[in-house]
Amino acid sequence: MIQVKVLPFGVLKDWFGSGAIVAELPERSTVADLLKLLVDSRQAVSDLDGRRRLPEGAVQTLRGIAVGVNAEFAAASQTLCDGDEVGLLPPVSGGAPGEVEGPSRFTALTVDPIDAERVVAAAKRGEDGAVVVFDGIVRNSTRGRQTLYLDYEAYEEMATRRMEVLAVEALTKFSVRHVTIVHRLGRLAIGETSVLIVVASAHRAAAFDACRWLIDTLKKTVPIWKKETFADGAVWADGEPFPAILALDPERSHDDN
Repeated sequence: MIQVKVLPFGVLKDWFGSGAIVAELPERSTVADLLKLLVDSRQAVSDLDGRRRLPEGAVQTLRGIAVGVNAEFAAASQTLCDGDEVGLLPPVSGGAPGEVEGPSRFTALTVDPIDAERVVAAAKRGEDGAVVVFDGIVRNSTRGRQTLYLDYEAYEEMATRRMEVLAVEALTKFSVRHVTIVHRLGRLAIGETSVLIVVASAHRAAAFDACRWLIDTLKKTVPIWKKETFADGAVWADGEPFPAILALDPERSHDDN
C-alpha cells in the first residue's frame, strides 16, 4: 500500500477540512483510482479527526476538477507513488516588482495590497509604443447581493509555476516586450486590486491580444480560488471550467484506463 497527501482547495476545503489529509491506496494506483475511491467510498481519507464522508454535492464537483501531483498538472492515468502530494483543484475563480530591465517578465503572488500605479510605471520602457493593463477590482455586489469582502487562496507552488509559464508563453506567442502578472491572496476589501496584468509592447495590437489572452487563460488554468462573503452569507465563486485536456471525471477516467 502507498499513502499520498491530499490537498483540497476552494470549495473542496469545506468538505474535506482545511488541512492536508492522507489517502491510502494499493501500489501502482493512478490519479483515476484515487478519484474513484473518493467518489465510491466517500471515506477515502483520514486525518486527526478520523474518517470523513463527502456530502452529496461533492460528487458532482469532483467531475471536471483538475489534479496536480507534486505541483504539476496530472493526467488521470498517472501512477501515484508513496509520499506524492496530490492537489484537488476545482475550477479556478481565476510585494510589488522592482525595476524591470530588458525584454522580461514579472510574476508574483502577494498578500500585500497591489500598488497598480507603481507596478505599471515599473513596466514601462522608452521603446514601448503601448502598455495595456488589466486591473481586476473587488466590486461591492454580485448578482444583486451586497459584497462585504473577498478571500483568495491558491495552491501557491503550482500557481506560481503556472503564472511563470503563462508569462513566458505570452512573450513568445505575441512578441511583446514585457509581461507582469501579480495576484493577491488573503482577504480583500471593496475597491482593492485582486489581479493586475501589464503588457508592454512596441505595438498596441499585440499588447491588447496578449493581455486578453493572459487574463482569460489565468482564470482557467491557474489554481486560485475566490470566496465571496455577502451581507447574507458566503459562497465559493463558481470557477471557469478547466480546458478539456486538464479536466477529469473520476468515473469516466477510471473506465477509460
